[in-house]
Amino acid sequence: MMFARHCVSFGVVSCLLAACGDSSPLPNTVRFDVPVHVFTANHAYTGNPDAPDASGIIVDESGKIVFVLPINSELEISAPEVTRTVFDGVIFPGFVDGHAHLSGIGQRELTLDLAGTASIAELQTRIARERNAKAAGDIIFGRGWIETDWPEARAPLATDLDAVAPDHPVILVRADGHALLANTAAITAAGIDAATPSPDGGAIERDESGAATGIFVDKAMGLLLTLVEAPSDGDLATALETGARLYASRGWTGLHNMSVPPREAPIMAQLAEEDRLPQRIHNAYSPNGFEIAAARQYEAETITNRAVKIYMDGALGSRGALLFEPYSDRPETSGLALRAEPETIALMQRAHAANVQIALHAIGDRANSYALDWMETASENTEQLRAARWRIEHAQILAIDDIARFGATGIIASMQPSHAIGDLKFAPDRLGLDRLSGAYAWRGVLAGDGIIVGGSDAPVEVGSPLIEFYAAVARKTLEGDSGRGWHPEQAVGRSAALAMFTSAPAYASFQEDQLGTLEVGKLADISVFDKDLMSVPEAEILDAEPIATVIGGKVVWER
Repeated sequence: MMFARHCVSFGVVSCLLAACGDSSPLPNTVRFDVPVHVFTANHAYTGNPDAPDASGIIVDESGKIVFVLPINSELEISAPEVTRTVFDGVIFPGFVDGHAHLSGIGQRELTLDLAGTASIAELQTRIARERNAKAAGDIIFGRGWIETDWPEARAPLATDLDAVAPDHPVILVRADGHALLANTAAITAAGIDAATPSPDGGAIERDESGAATGIFVDKAMGLLLTLVEAPSDGDLATALETGARLYASRGWTGLHNMSVPPREAPIMAQLAEEDRLPQRIHNAYSPNGFEIAAARQYEAETITNRAVKIYMDGALGSRGALLFEPYSDRPETSGLALRAEPETIALMQRAHAANVQIALHAIGDRANSYALDWMETASENTEQLRAARWRIEHAQILAIDDIARFGATGIIASMQPSHAIGDLKFAPDRLGLDRLSGAYAWRGVLAGDGIIVGGSDAPVEVGSPLIEFYAAVARKTLEGDSGRGWHPEQAVGRSAALAMFTSAPAYASFQEDQLGTLEVGKLADISVFDKDLMSVPEAEILDAEPIATVIGGKVVWER
Protein backbone atom coordinates (compact mmCIF):
# COMPACT_ATOMS: atom_id res chain seq x y z
CA MET A 1 0.00 0.00 0.00
CA MET A 2 1.41 3.38 -1.03
CA PHE A 3 0.16 5.13 2.08
CA ALA A 4 3.20 7.34 2.48
CA ARG A 5 2.21 9.54 -0.43
CA HIS A 6 -1.03 10.41 1.40
CA CYS A 7 0.76 11.40 4.60
CA VAL A 8 2.68 14.27 3.02
CA SER A 9 1.74 17.18 5.26
CA PHE A 10 1.88 20.23 2.95
CA GLY A 11 1.87 22.11 6.26
CA VAL A 12 -1.70 21.25 7.16
CA VAL A 13 -2.01 17.60 8.08
CA SER A 14 -0.24 15.38 10.56
CA CYS A 15 -0.64 11.65 10.94
CA LEU A 16 -1.18 10.54 14.52
CA LEU A 17 -0.61 7.24 16.28
CA ALA A 18 1.61 5.93 13.52
CA ALA A 19 4.66 7.05 11.62
CA CYS A 20 4.25 7.87 7.93
CA GLY A 21 6.07 5.13 6.09
CA ASP A 22 5.34 2.41 3.53
CA SER A 23 5.52 -0.30 6.18
CA SER A 24 3.55 1.57 8.85
CA PRO A 25 0.04 0.64 9.89
CA LEU A 26 -2.74 3.02 8.98
CA PRO A 27 -3.16 5.87 11.47
CA ASN A 28 -6.35 6.09 13.47
CA THR A 29 -6.58 9.87 13.17
CA VAL A 30 -5.58 12.50 10.69
CA ARG A 31 -5.37 16.07 11.92
CA PHE A 32 -5.61 19.27 9.89
CA ASP A 33 -4.90 22.82 10.99
CA VAL A 34 -7.47 24.25 8.57
CA PRO A 35 -11.15 23.52 7.79
CA VAL A 36 -11.60 20.59 5.41
CA HIS A 37 -14.32 19.02 3.32
CA VAL A 38 -14.54 15.24 2.97
CA PHE A 39 -15.93 13.71 -0.23
CA THR A 40 -16.65 9.98 -0.06
CA ALA A 41 -18.51 7.49 -2.24
CA ASN A 42 -19.00 3.77 -2.68
CA HIS A 43 -15.63 3.73 -4.43
CA ALA A 44 -13.15 6.21 -5.82
CA TYR A 45 -10.72 5.74 -8.70
CA THR A 46 -7.72 8.00 -8.35
CA GLY A 47 -6.16 7.50 -11.79
CA ASN A 48 -2.84 7.13 -9.95
CA PRO A 49 -1.35 3.77 -11.01
CA ASP A 50 0.56 3.48 -7.73
CA ALA A 51 -2.61 3.73 -5.65
CA PRO A 52 -5.60 3.42 -8.00
CA ASP A 53 -8.37 2.75 -5.48
CA ALA A 54 -9.69 4.86 -2.64
CA SER A 55 -12.87 5.65 -0.77
CA GLY A 56 -12.71 9.42 -1.09
CA ILE A 57 -10.68 12.58 -0.73
CA ILE A 58 -10.20 15.35 1.81
CA VAL A 59 -10.04 18.88 0.44
CA ASP A 60 -8.91 22.15 2.01
CA GLU A 61 -10.44 25.58 1.52
CA SER A 62 -8.21 26.32 -1.48
CA GLY A 63 -9.80 23.41 -3.35
CA LYS A 64 -6.73 21.19 -3.17
CA ILE A 65 -6.59 17.58 -2.08
CA VAL A 66 -4.83 17.17 1.28
CA PHE A 67 -5.54 13.50 1.85
CA VAL A 68 -6.72 10.49 -0.15
CA LEU A 69 -8.80 8.13 1.95
CA PRO A 70 -7.80 4.47 1.60
CA ILE A 71 -10.42 1.82 1.04
CA ASN A 72 -12.03 0.33 4.14
CA SER A 73 -10.21 2.70 6.46
CA GLU A 74 -11.76 3.87 9.71
CA LEU A 75 -10.02 7.18 10.16
CA GLU A 76 -10.95 9.90 12.56
CA ILE A 77 -10.56 13.36 11.06
CA SER A 78 -9.59 16.23 13.31
CA ALA A 79 -9.82 19.82 12.01
CA PRO A 80 -11.22 23.20 13.06
CA GLU A 81 -14.21 22.37 10.88
CA VAL A 82 -15.09 19.18 9.02
CA THR A 83 -17.90 19.04 6.47
CA ARG A 84 -18.84 15.97 4.49
CA THR A 85 -20.48 15.00 1.22
CA VAL A 86 -21.33 11.35 0.73
CA PHE A 87 -22.20 10.22 -2.79
CA ASP A 88 -24.13 7.04 -3.51
CA GLY A 89 -22.00 6.40 -6.56
CA VAL A 90 -18.42 6.30 -7.78
CA ILE A 91 -15.87 9.12 -7.79
CA PHE A 92 -13.50 9.60 -10.73
CA PRO A 93 -10.92 12.26 -11.51
CA GLY A 94 -12.68 15.04 -13.36
CA PHE A 95 -13.62 14.04 -16.91
CA VAL A 96 -12.41 16.60 -19.46
CA ASP A 97 -13.65 16.84 -23.04
CA GLY A 98 -10.39 17.19 -24.96
CA HIS A 99 -11.99 18.70 -28.08
CA ALA A 100 -15.22 20.68 -28.04
CA HIS A 101 -16.67 24.02 -29.13
CA LEU A 102 -18.24 25.70 -26.12
CA SER A 103 -20.19 28.49 -27.78
CA GLY A 104 -21.42 26.00 -30.39
CA ILE A 105 -22.67 23.70 -27.63
CA GLY A 106 -24.64 26.55 -26.14
CA GLN A 107 -25.92 27.75 -29.50
CA ARG A 108 -27.12 24.23 -30.26
CA GLU A 109 -29.34 24.47 -27.19
CA LEU A 110 -30.63 27.90 -28.17
CA THR A 111 -31.25 27.52 -31.93
CA LEU A 112 -32.79 25.02 -34.33
CA ASP A 113 -31.10 21.72 -33.49
CA LEU A 114 -31.39 19.13 -36.25
CA ALA A 115 -29.51 16.35 -34.46
CA GLY A 116 -31.39 13.08 -34.70
CA THR A 117 -33.19 13.98 -37.92
CA ALA A 118 -33.72 10.58 -39.54
CA SER A 119 -34.58 11.34 -43.15
CA ILE A 120 -35.03 14.03 -45.77
CA ALA A 121 -38.76 13.78 -45.18
CA GLU A 122 -38.30 14.49 -41.47
CA LEU A 123 -35.94 17.36 -42.29
CA GLN A 124 -38.67 18.87 -44.48
CA THR A 125 -41.23 18.48 -41.69
CA ARG A 126 -38.98 20.24 -39.18
CA ILE A 127 -38.22 23.10 -41.58
CA ALA A 128 -41.91 23.50 -42.40
CA ARG A 129 -42.67 23.77 -38.68
CA GLU A 130 -39.94 26.39 -38.28
CA ARG A 131 -41.24 28.28 -41.31
CA ASN A 132 -44.66 28.60 -39.73
CA ALA A 133 -43.16 30.57 -36.85
CA LYS A 134 -41.38 33.10 -39.09
CA ALA A 135 -42.37 35.90 -41.43
CA ALA A 136 -41.65 35.52 -45.15
CA GLY A 137 -38.07 36.49 -45.89
CA ASP A 138 -36.75 35.64 -42.40
CA ILE A 139 -33.72 33.34 -42.41
CA ILE A 140 -34.12 29.84 -41.04
CA PHE A 141 -30.78 28.75 -39.58
CA GLY A 142 -29.96 25.43 -37.92
CA ARG A 143 -27.34 22.77 -37.61
CA GLY A 144 -26.85 19.11 -36.71
CA TRP A 145 -28.17 17.08 -39.67
CA ILE A 146 -26.17 14.16 -41.04
CA GLU A 147 -27.45 12.02 -43.88
CA THR A 148 -25.29 8.89 -43.63
CA ASP A 149 -28.12 6.68 -42.26
CA TRP A 150 -31.04 8.24 -44.10
CA PRO A 151 -33.32 5.93 -46.10
CA GLU A 152 -33.12 8.16 -49.17
CA ALA A 153 -29.39 7.22 -49.41
CA ARG A 154 -28.38 10.67 -50.63
CA ALA A 155 -27.56 14.10 -49.34
CA PRO A 156 -30.43 16.58 -49.12
CA LEU A 157 -30.67 19.19 -51.87
CA ALA A 158 -31.81 22.78 -52.22
CA THR A 159 -34.92 21.53 -54.00
CA ASP A 160 -35.89 19.52 -50.90
CA LEU A 161 -35.93 22.73 -48.88
CA ASP A 162 -37.57 24.72 -51.67
CA ALA A 163 -40.55 22.38 -51.52
CA VAL A 164 -41.36 23.43 -47.93
CA ALA A 165 -39.79 26.89 -47.50
CA PRO A 166 -39.52 28.66 -50.86
CA ASP A 167 -39.90 32.16 -49.39
CA HIS A 168 -37.37 31.87 -46.55
CA PRO A 169 -33.59 31.65 -46.99
CA VAL A 170 -32.68 28.37 -45.30
CA ILE A 171 -29.12 27.58 -44.16
CA LEU A 172 -28.49 24.31 -42.32
CA VAL A 173 -24.99 23.38 -41.18
CA ARG A 174 -24.10 19.70 -41.28
CA ALA A 175 -23.28 18.01 -37.96
CA ASP A 176 -19.53 17.96 -38.64
CA GLY A 177 -19.46 21.69 -39.29
CA HIS A 178 -17.66 21.18 -42.61
CA ALA A 179 -20.63 21.49 -44.98
CA LEU A 180 -23.98 23.19 -45.12
CA LEU A 181 -27.22 22.91 -47.05
CA ALA A 182 -28.90 26.00 -48.48
CA ASN A 183 -32.10 26.45 -50.42
CA THR A 184 -32.53 28.46 -53.60
CA ALA A 185 -33.69 31.57 -51.74
CA ALA A 186 -30.47 31.58 -49.70
CA ILE A 187 -28.27 30.86 -52.72
CA THR A 188 -29.90 33.72 -54.63
CA ALA A 189 -29.59 36.09 -51.67
CA ALA A 190 -25.88 35.30 -51.48
CA GLY A 191 -25.46 36.17 -55.17
CA ILE A 192 -24.29 32.69 -56.14
CA ASP A 193 -24.90 31.45 -59.68
CA ALA A 194 -23.36 29.06 -62.19
CA ALA A 195 -20.43 31.43 -62.77
CA THR A 196 -19.47 31.67 -59.08
CA PRO A 197 -16.17 29.81 -58.57
CA SER A 198 -15.48 27.53 -55.63
CA PRO A 199 -13.06 29.26 -53.24
CA ASP A 200 -9.68 27.74 -52.48
CA GLY A 201 -10.18 25.10 -49.80
CA GLY A 202 -13.89 24.81 -50.51
CA ALA A 203 -16.36 23.33 -52.95
CA ILE A 204 -19.73 24.34 -54.35
CA GLU A 205 -21.34 21.07 -55.32
CA ARG A 206 -23.11 21.33 -58.68
CA ASP A 207 -25.46 19.27 -60.80
CA GLU A 208 -24.87 18.33 -64.45
CA SER A 209 -26.08 21.75 -65.63
CA GLY A 210 -23.57 23.56 -63.40
CA ALA A 211 -26.18 24.85 -60.95
CA ALA A 212 -25.44 24.65 -57.23
CA THR A 213 -27.12 21.64 -55.62
CA GLY A 214 -27.34 23.38 -52.26
CA ILE A 215 -24.31 21.66 -50.64
CA PHE A 216 -21.38 23.95 -49.79
CA VAL A 217 -18.22 22.37 -48.35
CA ASP A 218 -15.64 23.91 -46.02
CA LYS A 219 -14.53 27.38 -47.14
CA ALA A 220 -17.43 27.62 -49.58
CA MET A 221 -19.70 27.75 -46.54
CA GLY A 222 -18.61 31.32 -45.96
CA LEU A 223 -20.47 32.39 -49.09
CA LEU A 224 -23.74 31.60 -47.31
CA LEU A 225 -22.86 32.31 -43.70
CA THR A 226 -22.46 36.01 -44.50
CA LEU A 227 -26.27 36.09 -44.59
CA VAL A 228 -26.52 35.01 -40.94
CA GLU A 229 -26.42 37.86 -38.47
CA ALA A 230 -23.41 37.66 -36.18
CA PRO A 231 -24.36 37.11 -32.53
CA SER A 232 -24.01 40.02 -30.14
CA ASP A 233 -21.70 39.88 -27.14
CA GLY A 234 -24.76 39.23 -25.02
CA ASP A 235 -25.79 36.35 -27.27
CA LEU A 236 -22.31 34.84 -27.01
CA ALA A 237 -22.30 35.19 -23.23
CA THR A 238 -25.62 33.37 -23.05
CA ALA A 239 -24.36 30.61 -25.36
CA LEU A 240 -21.12 30.16 -23.42
CA GLU A 241 -22.85 30.01 -20.06
CA THR A 242 -25.53 27.67 -21.41
CA GLY A 243 -22.89 25.34 -22.83
CA ALA A 244 -20.84 25.34 -19.63
CA ARG A 245 -23.82 24.60 -17.41
CA LEU A 246 -24.98 21.82 -19.72
CA TYR A 247 -21.50 20.30 -19.62
CA ALA A 248 -21.38 20.43 -15.82
CA SER A 249 -24.73 18.57 -15.74
CA ARG A 250 -23.23 15.81 -17.87
CA GLY A 251 -20.31 15.21 -15.54
CA TRP A 252 -17.56 17.13 -17.35
CA THR A 253 -15.29 19.27 -15.19
CA GLY A 254 -13.58 20.90 -18.15
CA LEU A 255 -13.05 21.08 -21.88
CA HIS A 256 -10.44 22.01 -24.44
CA ASN A 257 -12.25 24.68 -26.41
CA MET A 258 -11.34 24.64 -30.10
CA SER A 259 -11.33 27.30 -32.85
CA VAL A 260 -12.24 30.07 -30.43
CA PRO A 261 -12.93 33.47 -32.05
CA PRO A 262 -10.86 36.18 -30.31
CA ARG A 263 -13.97 38.18 -29.40
CA GLU A 264 -15.01 35.39 -27.01
CA ALA A 265 -11.87 35.79 -24.85
CA PRO A 266 -12.97 38.80 -22.77
CA ILE A 267 -16.53 37.44 -22.57
CA MET A 268 -15.29 34.18 -21.04
CA ALA A 269 -13.05 36.05 -18.62
CA GLN A 270 -15.98 38.17 -17.45
CA LEU A 271 -18.24 35.13 -17.04
CA ALA A 272 -15.55 33.39 -15.00
CA GLU A 273 -15.17 36.45 -12.77
CA GLU A 274 -18.92 36.41 -12.21
CA ASP A 275 -18.85 32.67 -11.40
CA ARG A 276 -21.08 31.91 -14.38
CA LEU A 277 -18.78 29.50 -16.22
CA PRO A 278 -18.69 26.20 -14.31
CA GLN A 279 -15.94 24.51 -16.36
CA ARG A 280 -12.16 24.60 -16.60
CA ILE A 281 -11.40 25.77 -20.12
CA HIS A 282 -8.21 25.37 -22.17
CA ASN A 283 -8.72 27.58 -25.21
CA ALA A 284 -7.27 27.07 -28.69
CA TYR A 285 -7.92 30.24 -30.70
CA SER A 286 -8.39 30.67 -34.41
CA PRO A 287 -5.18 32.05 -36.02
CA ASN A 288 -6.33 35.66 -35.68
CA GLY A 289 -6.20 35.12 -31.92
CA PHE A 290 -2.49 34.25 -31.96
CA GLU A 291 -1.55 37.28 -29.86
CA ILE A 292 -4.03 36.32 -27.16
CA ALA A 293 -2.34 32.93 -26.87
CA ALA A 294 1.17 34.39 -27.04
CA ALA A 295 0.50 36.97 -24.31
CA ARG A 296 -1.77 34.66 -22.27
CA GLN A 297 -4.36 37.42 -22.23
CA TYR A 298 -7.78 37.13 -20.56
CA GLU A 299 -6.79 34.16 -18.45
CA ALA A 300 -8.60 33.37 -15.22
CA GLU A 301 -8.30 30.82 -12.45
CA THR A 302 -10.21 28.34 -14.59
CA ILE A 303 -9.19 29.57 -18.07
CA THR A 304 -5.90 29.08 -19.91
CA ASN A 305 -5.12 30.79 -23.23
CA ARG A 306 -1.98 29.43 -24.87
CA ALA A 307 -3.04 27.51 -28.00
CA VAL A 308 -3.98 28.20 -31.62
CA LYS A 309 -6.08 25.92 -33.81
CA ILE A 310 -5.50 25.58 -37.57
CA TYR A 311 -7.03 23.34 -40.25
CA MET A 312 -5.25 21.02 -42.67
CA ASP A 313 -8.36 19.57 -44.33
CA GLY A 314 -12.10 19.04 -44.02
CA ALA A 315 -14.23 16.14 -42.81
CA LEU A 316 -14.64 12.58 -44.04
CA GLY A 317 -18.44 12.67 -44.27
CA SER A 318 -18.45 15.66 -46.64
CA ARG A 319 -15.43 14.24 -48.52
CA GLY A 320 -13.24 17.15 -47.51
CA ALA A 321 -10.69 15.01 -45.64
CA LEU A 322 -7.42 15.04 -47.61
CA LEU A 323 -6.42 11.55 -48.80
CA PHE A 324 -3.42 10.06 -50.57
CA GLU A 325 -5.76 8.20 -52.94
CA PRO A 326 -9.19 9.24 -54.27
CA TYR A 327 -12.40 8.55 -52.42
CA SER A 328 -13.69 5.06 -53.18
CA ASP A 329 -17.24 6.36 -53.66
CA ARG A 330 -16.25 9.50 -55.58
CA PRO A 331 -12.99 8.88 -57.44
CA GLU A 332 -12.87 12.37 -58.96
CA THR A 333 -11.78 13.86 -55.61
CA SER A 334 -9.16 13.21 -52.93
CA GLY A 335 -10.42 15.89 -50.55
CA LEU A 336 -9.44 19.46 -49.80
CA ALA A 337 -6.10 20.92 -48.74
CA LEU A 338 -6.81 23.93 -46.54
CA ARG A 339 -3.22 25.03 -45.90
CA ALA A 340 0.06 25.37 -47.80
CA GLU A 341 3.36 24.15 -46.40
CA PRO A 342 5.44 27.38 -46.32
CA GLU A 343 2.86 29.48 -44.50
CA THR A 344 2.08 26.68 -42.06
CA ILE A 345 5.70 26.03 -41.14
CA ALA A 346 6.24 29.77 -40.69
CA LEU A 347 3.27 29.90 -38.30
CA MET A 348 4.61 26.90 -36.40
CA GLN A 349 8.05 28.47 -36.03
CA ARG A 350 6.41 31.63 -34.78
CA ALA A 351 4.51 29.49 -32.28
CA HIS A 352 7.73 27.92 -31.01
CA ALA A 353 9.21 31.36 -30.48
CA ALA A 354 6.13 32.57 -28.60
CA ASN A 355 5.57 29.35 -26.60
CA VAL A 356 2.19 28.88 -28.26
CA GLN A 357 0.70 25.41 -28.51
CA ILE A 358 -0.42 24.32 -31.98
CA ALA A 359 -3.62 22.29 -32.35
CA LEU A 360 -3.88 21.16 -35.97
CA HIS A 361 -7.04 19.63 -37.45
CA ALA A 362 -6.20 16.68 -39.69
CA ILE A 363 -8.58 13.86 -40.65
CA GLY A 364 -7.39 12.27 -43.92
CA ASP A 365 -4.24 10.15 -44.17
CA ARG A 366 -2.46 12.70 -46.39
CA ALA A 367 -3.43 15.55 -44.06
CA ASN A 368 -2.10 13.67 -41.03
CA SER A 369 1.12 12.76 -42.78
CA TYR A 370 1.66 16.39 -43.78
CA ALA A 371 0.85 17.52 -40.25
CA LEU A 372 3.46 15.20 -38.74
CA ASP A 373 6.03 16.17 -41.36
CA TRP A 374 5.50 19.91 -41.00
CA MET A 375 5.57 19.83 -37.20
CA GLU A 376 8.91 18.05 -37.33
CA THR A 377 10.28 20.40 -40.00
CA ALA A 378 9.27 23.47 -37.96
CA SER A 379 11.05 22.17 -34.85
CA GLU A 380 14.75 22.29 -34.09
CA ASN A 381 14.74 18.79 -32.65
CA THR A 382 12.46 16.18 -31.10
CA GLU A 383 13.05 17.55 -27.61
CA GLN A 384 11.69 20.94 -28.61
CA LEU A 385 8.70 19.35 -30.33
CA ARG A 386 7.92 17.10 -27.37
CA ALA A 387 8.14 20.02 -24.93
CA ALA A 388 5.75 22.08 -27.07
CA ARG A 389 3.00 19.44 -26.67
CA TRP A 390 1.59 20.18 -30.10
CA ARG A 391 -1.52 18.25 -31.02
CA ILE A 392 -3.21 16.79 -34.06
CA GLU A 393 -6.95 17.14 -33.67
CA HIS A 394 -8.93 14.08 -34.84
CA ALA A 395 -6.04 12.05 -36.36
CA GLN A 396 -8.76 9.83 -37.81
CA ILE A 397 -7.27 8.17 -40.90
CA LEU A 398 -3.58 7.34 -40.60
CA ALA A 399 -1.13 5.69 -42.93
CA ILE A 400 0.17 2.62 -41.11
CA ASP A 401 3.73 3.97 -41.01
CA ASP A 402 2.52 7.18 -39.36
CA ILE A 403 0.88 5.57 -36.33
CA ALA A 404 4.14 5.12 -34.42
CA ARG A 405 5.26 8.68 -35.17
CA PHE A 406 3.04 10.12 -32.44
CA GLY A 407 4.92 8.39 -29.67
CA ALA A 408 8.29 8.92 -31.34
CA THR A 409 7.83 12.69 -31.65
CA GLY A 410 5.68 13.48 -28.62
CA ILE A 411 2.94 14.89 -30.85
CA ILE A 412 -0.37 14.37 -29.05
CA ALA A 413 -3.24 12.61 -30.81
CA SER A 414 -6.50 14.34 -29.89
CA MET A 415 -9.16 11.83 -30.91
CA GLN A 416 -12.91 11.53 -30.45
CA PRO A 417 -14.15 7.95 -29.86
CA SER A 418 -17.73 8.72 -30.85
CA HIS A 419 -16.54 9.77 -34.31
CA ALA A 420 -15.50 6.19 -34.95
CA ILE A 421 -18.81 4.61 -33.98
CA GLY A 422 -20.59 7.10 -36.21
CA ASP A 423 -18.16 7.32 -39.12
CA LEU A 424 -17.58 3.60 -39.43
CA LYS A 425 -21.13 3.26 -40.72
CA PHE A 426 -20.07 5.05 -43.92
CA ALA A 427 -16.24 5.00 -43.85
CA PRO A 428 -16.02 1.67 -45.74
CA ASP A 429 -17.82 3.33 -48.65
CA ARG A 430 -15.66 6.46 -48.51
CA LEU A 431 -12.32 4.69 -48.09
CA GLY A 432 -12.63 1.02 -48.96
CA LEU A 433 -11.63 -1.63 -46.44
CA ASP A 434 -7.86 -1.40 -46.88
CA ARG A 435 -7.51 2.15 -45.58
CA LEU A 436 -9.57 1.32 -42.47
CA SER A 437 -6.62 -0.56 -40.97
CA GLY A 438 -5.23 2.83 -39.95
CA ALA A 439 -8.56 4.43 -39.06
CA TYR A 440 -9.37 5.52 -35.51
CA ALA A 441 -6.28 3.58 -34.40
CA TRP A 442 -6.47 4.22 -30.67
CA ARG A 443 -4.72 1.10 -29.47
CA GLY A 444 -2.10 1.44 -32.20
CA VAL A 445 -1.18 4.96 -31.11
CA LEU A 446 -1.04 3.91 -27.44
CA ALA A 447 1.06 0.85 -28.29
CA GLY A 448 3.67 3.20 -29.75
CA ASP A 449 3.79 5.15 -26.47
CA GLY A 450 1.65 7.90 -27.93
CA ILE A 451 -0.67 10.04 -25.84
CA ILE A 452 -4.35 10.21 -26.77
CA VAL A 453 -6.57 13.00 -25.50
CA GLY A 454 -10.18 11.87 -25.68
CA GLY A 455 -12.88 14.31 -26.73
CA SER A 456 -16.29 14.56 -28.33
CA ASP A 457 -16.14 17.44 -30.84
CA ALA A 458 -19.51 18.62 -29.57
CA PRO A 459 -21.71 20.08 -30.96
CA VAL A 460 -20.77 17.74 -33.82
CA GLU A 461 -21.48 14.87 -31.41
CA VAL A 462 -23.69 14.79 -28.32
CA GLY A 463 -20.91 15.68 -25.89
CA SER A 464 -21.47 12.96 -23.27
CA PRO A 465 -18.57 11.53 -21.25
CA LEU A 466 -20.46 8.26 -20.99
CA ILE A 467 -20.89 7.90 -24.75
CA GLU A 468 -17.22 8.73 -25.32
CA PHE A 469 -16.00 6.30 -22.65
CA TYR A 470 -18.27 3.56 -24.04
CA ALA A 471 -17.13 4.17 -27.61
CA ALA A 472 -13.48 3.91 -26.56
CA VAL A 473 -13.86 0.58 -24.76
CA ALA A 474 -16.60 -1.04 -26.89
CA ARG A 475 -16.01 0.37 -30.40
CA LYS A 476 -19.60 -0.47 -31.21
CA THR A 477 -22.70 1.52 -32.03
CA LEU A 478 -24.88 2.68 -29.17
CA GLU A 479 -27.05 -0.35 -29.98
CA GLY A 480 -24.08 -2.68 -29.48
CA ASP A 481 -23.40 -3.46 -33.15
CA SER A 482 -20.29 -3.30 -35.29
CA GLY A 483 -19.71 -3.80 -38.98
CA ARG A 484 -17.14 -4.67 -41.61
CA GLY A 485 -13.86 -2.90 -41.26
CA TRP A 486 -14.49 -1.73 -37.70
CA HIS A 487 -11.27 -3.29 -36.35
CA PRO A 488 -12.47 -4.13 -32.83
CA GLU A 489 -8.84 -4.75 -31.83
CA GLN A 490 -8.38 -0.98 -31.74
CA ALA A 491 -10.71 -0.62 -28.74
CA VAL A 492 -8.90 0.25 -25.52
CA GLY A 493 -9.08 -1.03 -21.96
CA ARG A 494 -10.92 0.88 -19.28
CA SER A 495 -7.85 2.22 -17.53
CA ALA A 496 -6.59 3.56 -20.85
CA ALA A 497 -10.01 5.07 -21.57
CA LEU A 498 -10.07 6.76 -18.18
CA ALA A 499 -6.64 8.26 -18.83
CA MET A 500 -7.84 9.58 -22.21
CA PHE A 501 -10.39 11.78 -20.42
CA THR A 502 -8.47 12.66 -17.24
CA SER A 503 -4.67 12.55 -17.07
CA ALA A 504 -4.09 12.95 -20.82
CA PRO A 505 -6.09 16.21 -21.11
CA ALA A 506 -4.24 17.49 -18.03
CA TYR A 507 -0.91 16.81 -19.72
CA ALA A 508 -2.06 18.25 -23.04
CA SER A 509 -3.03 21.50 -21.30
CA PHE A 510 0.22 21.70 -19.28
CA GLN A 511 -1.70 21.09 -16.06
CA GLU A 512 -0.59 17.60 -15.04
CA ASP A 513 0.80 18.93 -11.75
CA GLN A 514 -2.65 20.24 -10.81
CA LEU A 515 -5.20 18.01 -12.53
CA GLY A 516 -5.82 14.59 -14.04
CA THR A 517 -5.52 12.31 -10.99
CA LEU A 518 -6.68 12.39 -7.40
CA GLU A 519 -3.47 12.94 -5.46
CA VAL A 520 -2.35 15.10 -2.59
CA GLY A 521 -1.56 18.63 -3.75
CA LYS A 522 -3.77 18.52 -6.84
CA LEU A 523 -7.03 20.37 -7.37
CA ALA A 524 -10.16 18.53 -6.33
CA ASP A 525 -11.90 18.14 -9.68
CA ILE A 526 -14.11 15.06 -9.63
CA SER A 527 -16.85 13.51 -11.73
CA VAL A 528 -19.31 11.28 -9.88
CA PHE A 529 -21.44 8.69 -11.67
CA ASP A 530 -24.01 6.27 -10.32
CA LYS A 531 -22.32 3.22 -11.88
CA ASP A 532 -18.81 1.85 -11.73
CA LEU A 533 -17.63 2.54 -15.28
CA MET A 534 -14.55 0.40 -14.69
CA SER A 535 -16.43 -2.82 -14.00
CA VAL A 536 -20.03 -2.82 -15.27
CA PRO A 537 -20.76 -4.66 -18.53
CA GLU A 538 -19.90 -2.33 -21.41
CA ALA A 539 -23.53 -1.87 -22.49
CA GLU A 540 -24.41 -0.63 -18.98
CA ILE A 541 -21.95 2.24 -19.30
CA LEU A 542 -24.58 3.97 -21.41
CA ASP A 543 -27.15 3.50 -18.64
CA ALA A 544 -25.01 5.37 -16.12
CA GLU A 545 -25.97 8.87 -15.04
CA PRO A 546 -23.94 11.70 -13.54
CA ILE A 547 -24.54 12.38 -9.85
CA ALA A 548 -22.32 15.40 -9.25
CA THR A 549 -19.60 17.56 -10.75
CA VAL A 550 -17.02 19.10 -8.45
CA ILE A 551 -14.46 21.70 -9.54
CA GLY A 552 -11.79 22.83 -7.10
CA GLY A 553 -13.69 21.28 -4.21
CA LYS A 554 -16.87 23.15 -5.11
CA VAL A 555 -20.00 21.27 -6.18
CA VAL A 556 -20.99 23.06 -9.39
CA TRP A 557 -23.77 20.64 -10.28
CA GLU A 558 -25.60 17.91 -8.40
CA ARG A 559 -28.44 15.66 -9.44
